[in-house]
Amino acid sequence: MPVAKVGAVVLDCVDPRALAGFYAGLVGGTVEDQGRWVDLRVAGGPALAFQEASGHVPPRWPAPDHSQQFHLDLTVEDLDAAEKEALALGAKPLDAEDRSRSFRVYADPAGHPFCLCAG
Repeated sequence: MPVAKVGAVVLDCVDPRALAGFYAGLVGGTVEDQGRWVDLRVAGGPALAFQEASGHVPPRWPAPDHSQQFHLDLTVEDLDAAEKEALALGAKPLDAEDRSRSFRVYADPAGHPFCLCAG
């Protein structure tokens, strides 16, 4: 029996409202703005939360000496269509050139890496 369940995945960032809006555009959900903390409630999964951290320094990818610490894998039906939407929302490609793979790597507007994965 598990001791706990995942309540939220929390990302530090300079502008929690903007980053919640970015992810709401990618995965849907309802944004609950609480000032320096913003929740994104997503049906069927744990919440994504965004915490204001004025000194946030984005991870570097790939950089073995500066770990990314974690990343989100987002499952999509159509990689090309999802990529188009992610880029329009402000994502930046990190490793998306190899179209034969089942995933592509991007950075969100605050610099956190995430993958779009064929599902």
